[in-house]
Amino acid sequence: MRAQRNILLYLSVGYLLILGAAAVAAPLIAPYPPTEQHLCDRFQPSGQAYLLGTDNFGRDIFSRIIYGSRSALMVGIVAVTIAVVLGSAVGLAAGLAGQAMDNFLMLVMDSLLSFPTILLAITVVSFLGYGLLQVMLAIGIIFSPVFARLVRAETLVIRTESYVEASRSLGSSTLKIVFRHIIPNLLGKVIVQASITFALTIVIEASLSYLGLGTQPPNPSWGLMLKDARNYLVQAPWMAVYPGLALAATVLCFNVLGDILAEKLNPKL
Repeated sequence: MRAQRNILLYLSVGYLLILGAAAVAAPLIAPYPPTEQHLCDRFQPSGQAYLLGTDNFGRDIFSRIIYGSRSALMVGIVAVTIAVVLGSAVGLAAGLAGQAMDNFLMLVMDSLLSFPTILLAITVVSFLGYGLLQVMLAIGIIFSPVFARLVRAETLVIRTESYVEASRSLGSSTLKIVFRHIIPNLLGKVIVQASITFALTIVIEASLSYLGLGTQPPNPSWGLMLKDARNYLVQAPWMAVYPGLALAATVLCFNVLGDILAEKLNPKL
């Protein structure tokens, strides 16, 4: 069983490394520019000229998938970073502050969690404006309560440990205790949550792009490619199949990575 999970881990990490390398080296790997149209070759199936076929504008789907991975990974990295920094700061403040401040901060976080994720994302993006930057900010704000609650719960436990009490009795400042004892001990759970959240951010980015609120055409995005394919599912099913597989495989690998990291970083297991 452990060997099978290790194989899944290696396959997931390998896929994500290949995807990241392809996103970075997209101009060198992609056979065509992502927005280049070949109107004479519309709806071409997979072949030598077009590895994964072409769409309704004659654009190479393989090239667009590679460039679309840039949007997905960029949104994931930036949004998760915003969520981790903002949520961790609020969680630490709530866990170390008095009860009144703790209750107020958690009330704000719980208020954000009470909204459906996609609906809140649409609301934030509509307020900030359409585009990739706005999507990053919206998703980062949406997932910050998840990290806030996680960090707060761990902080409340860690601050009562004997080594923290000993450090405090020796005159260590709160800031020193946070960076020496609290953050190192909760870092593992934050990393696990970040890997799972990364997968969710990719799905939300694709959903917002599908709705026309994220990446704007003609720039490539997996969600936007699925939107373009909805009217040609019978005529050119590959327009939806390949971007959908790329999205599903990426989300699956991040979920597998998060599950296995949770197991490996859990001292009880």
